Amino acid sequence: MSFEQPANCEELLNYRIARLLSVSGALVIRLCEGRYGISRREWRLIAMLADYGTLAPSELAERAHTDRPLVSRAISDLVAKGLVSRVGRSSDRHRVAIELTDKGRALHAELFPITADINGRILQALGPERIRELDDMLNVLTRTAEQINQDYPLKEKADRRNGGSRQWTSSKPDLAGVW
Repeated sequence: MSFEQPANCEELLNYRIARLLSVSGALVIRLCEGRYGISRREWRLIAMLADYGTLAPSELAERAHTDRPLVSRAISDLVAKGLVSRVGRSSDRHRVAIELTDKGRALHAELFPITADINGRILQALGPERIRELDDMLNVLTRTAEQINQDYPLKEKADRRNGGSRQWTSSKPDLAGVW
């Protein structure tokens, strides 16, 4: 297996990370959906609000690394479930912020220790020194990916509203200077 010269998808870093997330997150997803009646995306928003307090929807989307329309839909679902509320900003009646309700804080207080325990059990396979190394490596890789995204924006945009419906053509995109 080679990350430097991948020969198939299982040798791509993003694939391996996505696979780890899928496998390690499966239990959390079952807990969220089965026991608590929330999606993983809703759990992420609850966790962000618990960590950072009241946030504007756009700030919440940014912190959760999720598209604004998806966050907006999740906020509406969380409001309907009584886990978050919309509060007006005193300076502008049309702008709102999102905050956890008492019910949302109680859910977080119950679910976060369970997810932290699952996280800890997975990391036990590495030991303390390798955990610190992994943390350092993830920080380096994240900063590098952020820099690449800033330095080399592609002209093509994602077409998520239509399920990525753009048609593939055999012409190669202009990646000069990107790779």
